[in-house]
Amino acid sequence: MDLERVLVVGGGTMGRGIASVCALAGYPTLLFESDAARRAGLRGAIEGSWERAVEKGKLSSEAAHRAKGLLGVPARLEDAAGAGLVVEAVPEEMGLKLRVFSELDRLCPSAAFLASNTSALSISEIAASTREPARVVGLHFFNPVPVMPLVEVVRGKATSEAVAQRAAAFAESLGKQAIRVADAPGFATSRLGVALGLEAMRMVEEGVASASDIDRAMELGYGHRMGPLKTSDIVGLDVRLSIAETLAAGLDQRRFAPPAILRRLVAQGRVGKKSGRGFYRWEEDTALPVERDSSP
Repeated sequence: MDLERVLVVGGGTMGRGIASVCALAGYPTLLFESDAARRAGLRGAIEGSWERAVEKGKLSSEAAHRAKGLLGVPARLEDAAGAGLVVEAVPEEMGLKLRVFSELDRLCPSAAFLASNTSALSISEIAASTREPARVVGLHFFNPVPVMPLVEVVRGKATSEAVAQRAAAFAESLGKQAIRVADAPGFATSRLGVALGLEAMRMVEEGVASASDIDRAMELGYGHRMGPLKTSDIVGLDVRLSIAETLAAGLDQRRFAPPAILRRLVAQGRVGKKSGRGFYRWEEDTALPVERDSSP
């Protein structure tokens, strides 16, 4: 086992971002994706993001070259079984996460810690699918991972203090700032962020103000770096819907019931930045929306 090797499971937006920052931080990094077609494009997508960062002067060519040598994309999960640090970043479906953790528990030696990037699902429930729940912890990164400085370290009921400390130290070694929270629905950030985002969506739905004006109010009036509707588009409206449903079931149906506008946009495939449209219109690789969507 290589205690410094990182395995990231899941090649979506979050998985690619986590793998990117791990390799840039000097960790030998393996990114596993079960879908062969998606897996084939992973290395190109990550290396392309590094090349663009070099062109913009945000990353040195030496750092990008070094990271390229540290990144691997195995075809089988078994090929990465020797990693000492594992971060799961598959979609927010409890059944899927339980299957992944059961397999990781079987493959990975007991000295490895197993982390989930879930933004709302119970770490304690995920850990219960393993034989060693003490080594399971939450590591909730934020999108876009290379830019956002925060990581939530979520300690489940069985998570050992040593594993929680190791997870926090790992996050900080990536240049992130770690906060420690208990395993409660939505943790700290999703619970607060979703509450604000859902209310902003209701305001759009009720015609109180436009999406851009609501966001501008929070940015200029309250000092938020980005308004709740831009943030929701970046997180993914499908992800926000899933989290809202989890919080409604686990905390309060009235406060966290997803508004009709959110369900409608998701049903239409307008899930935010990754689809090009949500409450805003987006272009690939733009940090900010290119224009307000006039028909949410």
